[in-house]
Amino acid sequence: MKPSIRFTWNQLRIFDAVARLSSHTRAATELHVVQPTISAQIKLLSNAVGMPLFEQIGKKIYLTPAGRELQETCREMFDCWARFEMKAADIKGVKAGTLRVAIVTTAKYFIPRLLGPFCRLYPGIDVALEVVNRDQIIERLAANLDDLYIMGVPPDKLPSARHPFLENPLVVIAPSEHPLAGRRHIPLSRLAEEQFIAREAGSGTRIASEKFLTAHRVKPRIRMQLGNNEAVKWTVAAGLGIAVISRHALMLEPMHDRLAVLDVQGFPIRRSWYAVYPEGKKLSVVAQTFFEYLKQEAFSIQEELLGPSRSGLAATQAKKKRHT
Repeated sequence: MKPSIRFTWNQLRIFDAVARLSSHTRAATELHVVQPTISAQIKLLSNAVGMPLFEQIGKKIYLTPAGRELQETCREMFDCWARFEMKAADIKGVKAGTLRVAIVTTAKYFIPRLLGPFCRLYPGIDVALEVVNRDQIIERLAANLDDLYIMGVPPDKLPSARHPFLENPLVVIAPSEHPLAGRRHIPLSRLAEEQFIAREAGSGTRIASEKFLTAHRVKPRIRMQLGNNEAVKWTVAAGLGIAVISRHALMLEPMHDRLAVLDVQGFPIRRSWYAVYPEGKKLSVVAQTFFEYLKQEAFSIQEELLGPSRSGLAATQAKKKRHT
């Protein structure tokens, strides 16, 4: 059955760009065409649909209800076509296509180091990487904008498949000259006397650390909230407080002489990194390839983090690799 609405693939690409960017001008720049072409094709598509797809209020344009429905349809069509291209490449014996991965900010310390060898192993695969905070990654997950999502605390209220692949220990850091630096077996209750530099509300690190401290009846005195790990580390190094941070955020750390990891009872807090995607979603060939690669290669990062006596997920992943 032929569709009653006549359109071209190019019109859908133009519409999708305008819808994403909320601008004819930016869409023209992205697609390397002149703005009158954008306007003309949007008008033709609107006429074909029989309803306006955008409305202009002042200098801004917004999607109409019909436009929002078409945007969702375009996304599904583009995803479907991308999956076909990947399957066609797979049949030819070639892994090719675009891998879309969204990661929380702390994962930037190790995911690029896994992506480098992956891209060399599969040169036909292009990677689109989004680095965002936890709230933004949950929004992207809900909208199914990416193939995989890497986070430390998967959302409870959003149906999703979540697979642990790497340990994510949380440690307490302090300035290197702090009175507790170098002490052994510091009582957890001692932290109540310190001022904390915390990540922003909603951060996975903050959620996990506050849950742990609350369970042990320790109420942290938060002096400052900061939106990224770099700011937290520099603030701690300046002597303004202590912080709970992912051990991964200290990898390749240029401030080793200014920071100390405290030996606090109950720490490190044992957590995992998860590969997450919407429940029921069938991963594309490219996404499945990267997912399997993650499970096999993450142990090397774990070994570097914990040393030769790796444990937990690291040992499990290493054992799996030896048996494959």
